Parts: sequence; structure tokens; C-alpha cells
Amino acid sequence: MSEKKRAKIVLKILNKIYPHAPIPLKHRNIFTLLVSVLLSAQCTDVNVNNVTRNIYPKYNQPKHFVKLGQKKIENLIKSIGIFRIKSRSIYNLSKTLVNKYKGKVPRSFEELEELPGVGHKTASVVMAQGFGVPAFPVDTHIHRLAQRWGLTNGKNVVQTEKDLKKLFPIKNWNKLHLQIIYYGREYCKARECYGLTCKICTTCYPNRKKPIKTKKA
Repeated sequence: MSEKKRAKIVLKILNKIYPHAPIPLKHRNIFTLLVSVLLSAQCTDVNVNNVTRNIYPKYNQPKHFVKLGQKKIENLIKSIGIFRIKSRSIYNLSKTLVNKYKGKVPRSFEELEELPGVGHKTASVVMAQGFGVPAFPVDTHIHRLAQRWGLTNGKNVVQTEKDLKKLFPIKNWNKLHLQIIYYGREYCKARECYGLTCKICTTCYPNRKKPIKTKKA
């Protein structure tokens, strides 16, 4: 079976299971989406949402976080992993947004990736989910599943993103990356399936007998 055929199977099954794929990180505006994506590194979306629901009603603009300062931001997010590094990034990017962009989140990959603490994946999430610009953010779930489904060689997340963009129509990217994340959390988990039991794995590889070892992101 070719990669293209497997990609069509993936799309068909995911659209059936997840006709709607809501953004998992709760946010009030594009800035709070950016903050939530930063906070989600090495942390579950559930934990992030539990913390930010007590923050965003009062603090939801870059100027608010600049006024708070790094120490107070630390106290607000201390239940989240690597909170000191994250609080520094949030404070510094808030300052940059206030000083350079009049408190607005820039609408380009290049400008986003220049912000403190913002890498390509974070920028891609903001562009896709915040601005509606076609992007294909690749996280650990997507990197793992793309390998199990034979859509990439899994060399690294950069290669996985390139391969997925070639296989799927651009109109599907923004919804599809969320669908894959949901599927990876529910049906094709890191320590389950291993390419042998879920609906997509068994449809794409009906004769597969051995578990698939995937390369980490």
C-alpha cells in the first residue's frame, strides 16, 4: 500500500471519529493562546487549562504580564513543569510584544519565532489555531503516529512535518493536526498499540506482526 493510500485511510477514519476537533487549550485571545502553548511544553493540556482558568480572567494582555513581573508570574504557574523557564519566557515575550508590536501578537512565522521562548512548533500552533493560516505543527503524538502509519521515516520532526504536508491537502492541515493529537491520546497511545491494534494501524498494515519502534521527537 502506498503512502498516498495510507494518507487517505487516515483522513477518512479521523474525519469519521472527529468531525469536529476543538482547540484543546482554553484561551481568551491570540495572546493567551500563545501563553498556553508555551506552558504546554512537557505538561498536559488539562494541567495547563486548570492553571490558566484562574489567570486569564484577570491577566490576558501582554501589558498585564509585564506589570506582574517574572516573580509573580512564577507564583501563578508554579504547579506547571519548568515554571521558572516558562515564566521568564512569558515575561520577556510580553515585553517584546508591548515594546515592538504595540501589544499585538505578530501574524507571521518569522516574527513569532523571534519572540523569546517561541520555536517553530509554537509559532505553527498560533498561526493555525489563532490566525487560521495553514500550518502543520508536529508534536510528540503526531511524530509517533506518522511513523506507525508509514507516512514518514521519522528522521526528525522537521522531516515529519515536510512529509505530512506533501501527503495531505493544505485545506486539511489545521483540523488534521488536532485530529491526530486526539487520536494519539485516545486510541494509539505511546505505550499502547505499538502499530498493532488501533483501527488506523490495522487498516494501513493488516499483516503487521511486530511492534513498531518509533524515533522520539
